[in-house]
Amino acid sequence: MSTLTRPQSGPGLPVDLTGGRSTGRGARNILATVIIVCCFLLALVPLVWILWTVVSKGYSQLIDASWWNESQRGITTRNAGGGAYHAIVGSLITALCCAVISVPVGVMGAVYLVEYGGRGPIARAVSFMVDILTGVPSIVAALFVYALWVTLLGFERVGFAVSLSLVLLMVPTVLRLTEEVLRLVPNELREASFALGIPRWKTILRIVVPTAFSGIVTGVMLGLARIMGETAPLLILGPYTKGINLNPFSGNMAALPTMINQDRTESLQPAVDRTWAAALTLVLLVLLLNLIARAIARFSAVRK
Repeated sequence: MSTLTRPQSGPGLPVDLTGGRSTGRGARNILATVIIVCCFLLALVPLVWILWTVVSKGYSQLIDASWWNESQRGITTRNAGGGAYHAIVGSLITALCCAVISVPVGVMGAVYLVEYGGRGPIARAVSFMVDILTGVPSIVAALFVYALWVTLLGFERVGFAVSLSLVLLMVPTVLRLTEEVLRLVPNELREASFALGIPRWKTILRIVVPTAFSGIVTGVMLGLARIMGETAPLLILGPYTKGINLNPFSGNMAALPTMINQDRTESLQPAVDRTWAAALTLVLLVLLLNLIARAIARFSAVRK
């Protein structure tokens, strides 16, 4: 008659608690790691390819000082020279006007949804509208602003109208990311503040928002990164000009996307070089904004 014996264990004899399956789990873990790494490298291929193409074809114009302090006024497609100063300034002014409107609306909307709205009908309506705006194409936002700004109100196509259309694209991004960051703030911080008799609005301003500030800045920068490269609103509401215009409420205003679009169909080499240089300038501008945002978030974070 056979009897079951328990495995012997001791200081020098470890007990196998995996039932002999450790080898199979290790193999599956290695296989999953290899697949993930391969997918990551595969995703990097188009990114590196695009960056290398833009840098290799556009850096020659950027090392010239005139690219940063001159416009394209008087420069034809056959002529080399000129710069992108007018387009860089126009892009920054348009993005600044958009951010001035979008950031307060997006942040305060997220604060309402997280701190005040709860599951009420107004909160559900706001969330529903934000979800709709998230999927709206840029050309639809531009046509809506065109119908309201130009057709109905009779105003001219100016840089501020472009900013209004970009607001419809930036607000959902800022609001959703800010909402997610605010939900990560521990409730214990709020409860401790309430226990000290501090009102809700002061708790939000002094505790919640500073704690989530780095995430809020990241959301703002992601929103700006999205709108900086939009072309449809610029084509419909902001006609391109080769001169410098610092007034977003009057006259045509240049931007880097419209500068790229202006010369993209040309086959002459000076125009082709300016197209690649403008594309590289736009990439560097977005990169610079993200670096500034990270620096602000890092030095403004709440110290533990």
